[in-house]
Amino acid sequence: MADGDDDPGLLGCHTPGVRAEDWNRRYGEQAQWSSGPNELVAELLADVPPGAAVDLAAGEGRHALWLAARGWAVTAVDFSAVGLDRGRARPDAEQVSWVTADVLTWSAAERSLDLILVAYLHLPEEQTTALLTGAVGWLRPGGRLLLLGHDVENLTAGVGGPQEPAILHSVDRLAPVARLLEVERLEQVRRVTPEGTALDTLLWGRRAGRR
Repeated sequence: MADGDDDPGLLGCHTPGVRAEDWNRRYGEQAQWSSGPNELVAELLADVPPGAAVDLAAGEGRHALWLAARGWAVTAVDFSAVGLDRGRARPDAEQVSWVTADVLTWSAAERSLDLILVAYLHLPEEQTTALLTGAVGWLRPGGRLLLLGHDVENLTAGVGGPQEPAILHSVDRLAPVARLLEVERLEQVRRVTPEGTALDTLLWGRRAGRR
């Protein structure tokens, strides 16, 4: 599937050593993402009934805005105030709740969400596992977690993306989180960009129980 706008340079959101100020500067210079949602994200969520959602590391809010337009009650969380301001300037932005906060310290109430979306957030493996393990508890029974990000094999077999192996995803690295879910997909996926093919990791599953 083609989606060439999911790679704003070589950094990942929350890359170690990269501060909110760094992303504020980048967002202040120009938009970093496409205006529309990632194609795979849109495909997976197209038929999911709307509910309460959070978009973690939302950036400019492209996914939050897309979800809101489909009837979701969405909170967009990011540590870059400038990135979120870009989202707030978009049409219908008032439908989204914009929260400037670090995803490592922000929290939702237990069993309060129907969807957690994590698109291209890259942290060290231990932090990723801790964040997502805690986030599963925010889901109502039947609520879904969708994570999509650069795969570690992208360093040698793909193009673009962060160049630090320790912060990239893989099926094995996400296995501890997957064990907490009823998993529909946990796999490496290909994404076509103008520069060539990129490799991403997808985790798509739900908390046990009925929504």
